[in-house]
Amino acid sequence: MSDADAAISSEAEPPLTEPGLLICTITIALAGLLFGFDTAVISGTTELLRQEYDLSPVWLGVTVSSALWGTLVGALVAGTPGDRYGSRNVLRVLAIFYLVSAVGSALAWDWTSLLVFRVIGGLAVGGASVLAPVYISEVAPPSRRGRLVASFQFMVITGILLAYISNAVIVGMDVGTAEWRWKFGVAAAPAIVFFLLLLRVPHTPRWLTGQDREDEAREALSFIGISGRHADAEIAHFREGETGDADAEKLSWRRHSKPILLAIFVAGFNQLSGINAMLYYLNDIFAAAGNDLSPDLQAIVIGVVNTIFTAVGILFIDRLGRRPLLLIGSAGMAVSLVVAALALNGVLPGIYVLVALISFIVFFAPSTGAVIWVYISEVFPQPVRGRGSAVGASTHWGLNAAIAAVFPSIAAASQGLPFFVFAAMMVAQFVIVLTFFPETKNVPLEKMERQLGVRMT
Repeated sequence: MSDADAAISSEAEPPLTEPGLLICTITIALAGLLFGFDTAVISGTTELLRQEYDLSPVWLGVTVSSALWGTLVGALVAGTPGDRYGSRNVLRVLAIFYLVSAVGSALAWDWTSLLVFRVIGGLAVGGASVLAPVYISEVAPPSRRGRLVASFQFMVITGILLAYISNAVIVGMDVGTAEWRWKFGVAAAPAIVFFLLLLRVPHTPRWLTGQDREDEAREALSFIGISGRHADAEIAHFREGETGDADAEKLSWRRHSKPILLAIFVAGFNQLSGINAMLYYLNDIFAAAGNDLSPDLQAIVIGVVNTIFTAVGILFIDRLGRRPLLLIGSAGMAVSLVVAALALNGVLPGIYVLVALISFIVFFAPSTGAVIWVYISEVFPQPVRGRGSAVGASTHWGLNAAIAAVFPSIAAASQGLPFFVFAAMMVAQFVIVLTFFPETKNVPLEKMERQLGVRMT
C-alpha cells in the first residue's frame, strides 16, 4: 500500500463508538457468551449427574467431555462453509444449535439423549469459536483489532461467570432433582437473543469483496462507519491481498506452514495450561482441597477474577502486543500451578488452592486467555481464514476434550499430578513463544503474510 493509501486507510478507521461497528462486535461476541456459559455450566452439575445416572469417574469424564467432542467436530467443519457462505450466515445456524441444545439438555429423557443434546451444543461452540473471531477481525480496524477480537474472549469469560452465578441461584431455588435440568435450560434465553440480533448485522466487507460483491461491500463498510473515498480505498486495500493464484484458495502446508504452526501452538498451550479442566471440575477441586468455603462461592470468586483480568488483557493487547502478554502469562501460570499442586497434595494448606487458582487466572486471563482467538483469527490470509482458524480451534477443542475425559481418573490417583503437568507445559510455552512467535499488533490483515514470512507464491 502506498503512503497515500495508508493515510486514507488510517483516516478511514471508524472510532470504537461507531454504532454500526459496535452492533457488529457486540452481536458476534455474544457467541462467546454462549460458548462460556456452555463451558462452565457443567461444573455445577457433575455431582448431580453422577447421582442421577450412577456414573463412575470414567463415565463422568465421558459425560463432561461429550460436548467437547461435538465442539471438536464443529471447529473442524465450520471453516469451509464460513469461507464459502460467510461467517454471519453460518453463525445464524449455530445460534439455532445453541437453542436446541439448551432445551434438549433440560428435557433429556435418559443419559444417551443428554449426551446427544450436549454434542449439538458442542457443535455450536466449536463453530462459533472459529467464525466469531474471524468475523470481528475482518470488520476491525488494524490498530483496534486486538481489543475488538478479544471482546469475544471477554464475553466467553462473562458467560462463565454467569454460569457460576446461575448455578448458585438455581441451587438456592431448591428445585429438587430437576436442578441440573434448570442449569442447562437457562442458556435458551441468550441463544434466542443471539439469533435475533444476527438478523441485523451484514456480511463482512472483506468477505463480500472476495466474492466480487463490491456494492454490498460498500454498504457493509458504510454500516461500520466507512464511506465515500475511504470505502473505495478500503476495497482496493482488500484487493491487495488477492494474488490471482488458484492455490491461494487452498489451505496447504507448503504455503501456510508458519501460520498453521502458530495457530496450533497458541491453541494447544491454551488448553495445556489446564484452564478448562479446572473450569469443568472446579467444584470438585475445591471440595478436594477441604477448606471451609463453599465450592459454589469459590467458583464465583474465580469467575469474577477471570472477568476483571480479561478486561485488563483487552486494554493492553494492542499496546504491549500479543507476544509480551504470552511470555508474562506463561511464567506466572507455571508458578501458580506448582503452588496449587503442592496444596492439593497436602504439602501446603488447602486454602492455598484458592489462592493459587486466583493467581493462575490473574496471569491466564490477560495472556493466552485474551490472545488465543485474536492470534488465530489474524495470522491466516483472507481466502483461507476460516479454514485456517479451524485448525487452531480444533486443536484447542481436541485437547480440551481429551484432558476433560482423563482429568477425573488422574486426579483420583493424585490430586496434584495434573497441575504439575500443566506447569511444565507453561514452561514449554514460554520457550516456544520466545523463540518462534512474531508480533502481530497493528499489522493490517492483508500485510500479515509478509510479517510472518509466509511465501506469497
